[in-house]
Amino acid sequence: MRVDGKPEGLRQSMAWLHTWSGLLLGWLLYAVFFTGTLSFFRNEITDWMRPELHQSVPDADTAQRGLDAMQAMAPKATTWTLSLPNERQTAIEASWREPGAAAGRAGTQRATLDAGTGEQLQPRETRGGSFLYRFHFELYAMPRIWGRWIVGFATMLMLVAIISGVITHKKIFSDFFTFRPRKGQRSWLDAHNATAVLALPFHLVITFSGLVLLMNMLMPWGVQTAYSGDSSAYFSELRGNRQAQPGAGNANSGNGPREGGRASREANADADANTPVATVAMAPVGPMVEAALQQWPVHGVGSITVNAPGTARATVELREGGGSSLVNRGAASTLLFDGVSGEPRQAPEAAAISWPRATSNVVSSLHLGRFAEPLVRWLLFLSGVVGTTMAATGMVLWVVKRLPERRKLGRTPHGHRLVEVLNVGAIAGLSVATASFFWFNRLLPADLVGRSDWEIRGFFTVWALCLLHPLLRPHRQAWREQMLLAAVLLALLPLLNGLSGGAWLPQSIAHAQWSIAGFDLMMLALAALHGWVVWWLARSGQTATPAARQPAAAAKPAATDTGLLAPHAAVASAMEQQR
Repeated sequence: MRVDGKPEGLRQSMAWLHTWSGLLLGWLLYAVFFTGTLSFFRNEITDWMRPELHQSVPDADTAQRGLDAMQAMAPKATTWTLSLPNERQTAIEASWREPGAAAGRAGTQRATLDAGTGEQLQPRETRGGSFLYRFHFELYAMPRIWGRWIVGFATMLMLVAIISGVITHKKIFSDFFTFRPRKGQRSWLDAHNATAVLALPFHLVITFSGLVLLMNMLMPWGVQTAYSGDSSAYFSELRGNRQAQPGAGNANSGNGPREGGRASREANADADANTPVATVAMAPVGPMVEAALQQWPVHGVGSITVNAPGTARATVELREGGGSSLVNRGAASTLLFDGVSGEPRQAPEAAAISWPRATSNVVSSLHLGRFAEPLVRWLLFLSGVVGTTMAATGMVLWVVKRLPERRKLGRTPHGHRLVEVLNVGAIAGLSVATASFFWFNRLLPADLVGRSDWEIRGFFTVWALCLLHPLLRPHRQAWREQMLLAAVLLALLPLLNGLSGGAWLPQSIAHAQWSIAGFDLMMLALAALHGWVVWWLARSGQTATPAARQPAAAAKPAATDTGLLAPHAAVASAMEQQR
């Protein structure tokens, strides 16, 4: 039943729901989709935005070189951890804990080491890909819980829009194989249908899994009931740190060591380090790595952790560079060695995972792409681009479908004009702002105080200007100018990288630095996509020009001055002339 009381069928009611659930928060959903798609390359973006690391090229001795550097930098540390270079990281990320250090991240010291020399590097301050990743699900400049609630509500509407869209378009799958160019509203509907169906499984999975990741915030009542409001006990048990008793309350949520968890290992290592012992020479790590490579020929060694280094109790834990199961969220296998003799030890068995937790792990891992090898990561990225395009064409289609109403009125209603402006600023403007974010990373002085914040301020400043720009320009011109600017900025990023101290694209490919090369290739792909949009806008504008000059079109200037609506307006004007 409609608001005015007139009866309607299921498909008609779903069409209304699909339209408004997609439009009300469509611009926010577009931004979430856009930044989420880029987040599949979060590590690569961060690596690219630290050009001081681009000359770090690993070799067979990188692991031993890193441990030697730790011996010189932190000889009294209770633990050393080295994250080794891989296809998503060029340098060694090292961390260690001194005796008596505070629990958790507060007591962990970090450094970045050159994989080829072992020297400590000083990369510039930047949030890198983490900014785009965080913006994707908690926005910015507001309390995190508010941002997550807003994104969670928008994600719910996205799921409603997907389901209602499938119900509304009864010929959606047959229409997927049909595209009618230069047909105005029909062309936009074909494009929207095609992008929706092409990656429909991806859209459903990524939307539903996003809600699962926010489930504990959106639906907290089960946890609050089972754990008497002590959510910290729930999360502690979820991580396998201890077996909390339901109803234990806050008495179980203290800050002391947790049996079986990281805090327990840190506390034990600190206690052992406080016992006076003579310094003992460590066994070379090379044979340990070779033994691990025989078991992990695909992923190799991802990280090395040394507990109680320089003591007779020293152990070396090697962790695989990737997991093979979504049930444990892609957790890697481990091998344990005696740090003095180099002999293998029995590694502790991983805790069993309950089927509810396993189900949650599978769904959340699909969203985060933890399982993705390079090729799969590119497929996820392309699916994200298709989803982003679906959201964009849906918002443009809303304007195009209302062209007949505007032609009858002979003017553009303020609400329609507002949607036009927001479409340009939210879609094309976000591309310009993101490209500018990368440019600010290289143009701001490397030693600028708070430079990571200035990069982000530059991002939002440019985005705000892109929202103002379509107010001052004709609709079509605003689209063309912003898309052209985005294409140019994105295409020049590989050149900017080489000129500002980073690795040139041929160099990064030759040295197998795929994190850097992958970023440059991703930017070139996005530049080509934006360039195609500019070409299409120019071509469709030329097609519309002859009809727009006819008397009927001149009598209704509002219909031909609607930017992206011009092709459809030209067709309508020509039909009137034939009548």
